[in-house]
Amino acid sequence: MKKILVLFSFVLSSCILSAQQLYSESSILMGSSFNISVVAEDEEFAKESLALAKEEIVRIEKLISSWIQGSETSKINQNAGVAAVKVSKELFDLIYRAQQISKLTSGAFDISFAAVGKLWEFDGRESQMPDQEILNASIVNIGHHLIELNEEASTVFLLKKGMRIGFGAIGKGYAADRAKQVLVERGVVGGIINASGDMNTWGTKPDGSSWTIGIVNPMNNKKVFSWFSLEHDAVVTSGDYEKFTQINGERYSHIIDPRTGIPAKGIVSCTVFAGKAELADALATAVFVMGKEAGLFLINQLPNIEAILIDDSGMIHRSKNIEIEEN
Repeated sequence: MKKILVLFSFVLSSCILSAQQLYSESSILMGSSFNISVVAEDEEFAKESLALAKEEIVRIEKLISSWIQGSETSKINQNAGVAAVKVSKELFDLIYRAQQISKLTSGAFDISFAAVGKLWEFDGRESQMPDQEILNASIVNIGHHLIELNEEASTVFLLKKGMRIGFGAIGKGYAADRAKQVLVERGVVGGIINASGDMNTWGTKPDGSSWTIGIVNPMNNKKVFSWFSLEHDAVVTSGDYEKFTQINGERYSHIIDPRTGIPAKGIVSCTVFAGKAELADALATAVFVMGKEAGLFLINQLPNIEAILIDDSGMIHRSKNIEIEEN
């Protein structure tokens, strides 16, 4: 799978008359901005399709949110170190896949990172690192190996009190995948789901051209530094240009290294291309934590996965199947 990115250029599609039109709707879902667009000939069909996609995203949120009382995820966290919790096959499988990504990334991605997340606010008020003793007390409760899964009983058990799981680094991607699946099964021929940077597309625009996706310039988030075409694929961009902190003159992203409890630094933007937004979401987080050398080494070992990174000096780094044409 080869991606060609053209810097500082625009892709212009010719206008072809078609009975199909693009219908879009934006909503705040899962605490983030979701924009869902579908290609359809009938307005009523399009509106019903958009409503079904939103319903699916809301359903996913109720399943994976750790803040909604009574959710399966909340029950898992409430019973940390106490008892195993029986969960639906859907949530069990999602946690299992998350564990596999944790193993693949040597712990750079870990849904149990939630145990340390509360130590950071990223509201500009941090002026120093949390006390090391506090950090140490939190990271002992982090580790994918401490999440015990029983497939036969469909149970999840967090082995230590103080543990928490959270799907902030994979949840929106999974929701985008599920919304896409609902729409494809309904017969929607094309569309794009943008979950605050977690994108999933299929088909084409009404004029038959490919979807055009832009990557935000991390040095100026009001501008796009690159545009590219995407079909039947997912792309996720993680960036620290909206949420970061500076301590002792060093810039730290809002993405926390689960192994240390300290926010990652060195990369300001990471875009990952994959077949599923869930996987791209998780890998974008992992690469952010791993850094450009280790991160790109991992990406280059994975089939049909590519990435483009921008470091804190503005340099662009890419995986082996990405070609960049500068104009």
